[in-house]
Amino acid sequence: MGERGVAVDHATLNRWVTKYAPEFEKQFRHRQQSVGKSWRLDESYVKIKGKWAYLYRAVDQYTRRVTLYLFSFRS
Repeated sequence: MGERGVAVDHATLNRWVTKYAPEFEKQFRHRQQSVGKSWRLDESYVKIKGKWAYLYRAVDQYTRRVTLYLFSFRS
């Protein structure tokens, strides 16, 4: 909001979160795919723009991606 020149008090933001977070959660859970009974986590190292990063990928028993995390570190 600040980037657009709108000044908003932190209490207003807190009220928005309290009001709209349950609806966001409801929509996300509705669109969420079910995960199989078993899953595994793959860890890899990848180089992105010359910097090394950890790549964690969780897949279920059907090799569908459950989640993906990318953490960069200094080399």
